[in-house]
Amino acid sequence: MQRWKAILKEWVPPLAIAVILSLIIQTYVAQAVKVPSGSMEPNIMINDRLVMEKLIKFTDFDHGDIVVFNHAAENKDQVRYVKRLIGLPGDTIEVREGSLFRNGEKVDEPYLKNKMNYTFAKVTVPDNHYFFLGDNRNNSYDGHSWPNRFVDKSELVGKIMFRFYPLSHAGPLQ
Repeated sequence: MQRWKAILKEWVPPLAIAVILSLIIQTYVAQAVKVPSGSMEPNIMINDRLVMEKLIKFTDFDHGDIVVFNHAAENKDQVRYVKRLIGLPGDTIEVREGSLFRNGEKVDEPYLKNKMNYTFAKVTVPDNHYFFLGDNRNNSYDGHSWPNRFVDKSELVGKIMFRFYPLSHAGPLQ
């Protein structure tokens, strides 16, 4: 009996601390994300596992970042998306001739496999909102096709830092 008490006394506190730290980190700092769709192919594949940092208040978002957010498109319940940040507040976004134009200038997007086969009339991203598109532009349900095109700042969950699975493709994302 004494032996069991000694074992419990030795192992329970570190395990409790590990569980508490894990919950705090997963809730507020970083979290693993599994990709459910092919909207970011060929850069992120279905079932890839990514690490998302969740310190939104301390995060600078920039064009080209891959972001996780919750968004209610077509008056449905909010769904979690993983998309590329295309437009910051105040940016004008347009798609014509198979290319993306931001603030009147053509954007170089080396991560795209195919040109866009649609046009998208010029829009201006409102304050405290963002505009997102998938990398698989012709097969992505995103800002170009949502009735509510813009994602409110309050819907942002985190920014993708790197892929950890599959191991053959582990590392930072472009």
